[in-house]
Amino acid sequence: MKVQKWRKNRPLWGAILTILSGLMILWVPLNLYLSTFLPGSIAIIGLLFGGIITLIGIVTLFFPDASKILGIFTIFLSVLSVIGALGGFLFGTLFGIIGGALLMAWRLEPAKVKTVPPSGMEKTHSV
Repeated sequence: MKVQKWRKNRPLWGAILTILSGLMILWVPLNLYLSTFLPGSIAIIGLLFGGIITLIGIVTLFFPDASKILGIFTIFLSVLSVIGALGGFLFGTLFGIIGGALLMAWRLEPAKVKTVPPSGMEKTHSV
């Protein structure tokens, strides 16, 4: 029960897709590690963008109030990751765009407040 309450107060699916996107984007430059660290290689950008996107997904789970701005950064970095990491063979880019959109669309439902009908004493006004 406690996990379900925690999960409902977080943008869980957006964060999971964002983490998955970051890991897919990281996969390409990590497999090209011999050429990633050569001078002039832009694969290092893939490591940077993939790491930041993964970190954004983790941070979103702990700070759900910042999900809108983190969703914008996720979409921006996912599109830019096509340059340095082929966007995780474009699946990382697509998951990043969907995850970022879910992060931007998420909002906490307002708490339900029970209203007590007024009693007879509260209806009368004394002057």
